[in-house]
Amino acid sequence: MTTRRLIIAITGATGAVYGVRLLEVLRDMPDVETHLLVSDAGVLNLHQELDMNRKQVEALADAVYNVRDIGASIASGSFQTDGMVVAPCSMKTLAAVAHGLSDNLITRAADVVLKERRRLVLIVRETPFNLAHLRNMTAVTEMGGVIFPPLPGFYQRPQTIADMVDHTVGRVLDLCGVAHALTPRWTGMNGSN
Repeated sequence: MTTRRLIIAITGATGAVYGVRLLEVLRDMPDVETHLLVSDAGVLNLHQELDMNRKQVEALADAVYNVRDIGASIASGSFQTDGMVVAPCSMKTLAAVAHGLSDNLITRAADVVLKERRRLVLIVRETPFNLAHLRNMTAVTEMGGVIFPPLPGFYQRPQTIADMVDHTVGRVLDLCGVAHALTPRWTGMNGSN
């Protein structure tokens, strides 16, 4: 069995649940190795939104890095990964990635993923978007990244917030090529052929 490596980053935007749920799902997949980064603002959101501390979320990952450790293995393209998901992605992190400002290990790892032509998914959390946000999203998209606002799908008739979170996490896993059974697949409109 070939082990896949995914870098997961949690930054200071609202929506820490997306990063945590992604880690929970991947933890149960023995063929996926997770490499975690949590910004200081991300830790604040974990506490505010989920009553979790840094150690609790770090326990969900296979490897953990300090965001100030710019010399870590994931800062180099020679460290093979299958991609990176920033869940959630703050507008600050988006801007830094869009402009190549590798000022911490999160943005450096994202820069490496882009330069190596690997999959980068940014679960951007802000609303409404201003022009700077939109231009930064365009720049990242032009570099090969995927901008993924966590917009819920209602065609599956979600009953809980957890259902909506799983829908987003499932879609992100699809983008990363990771098989899952989090949500049902669309099979067409009811009553259609």
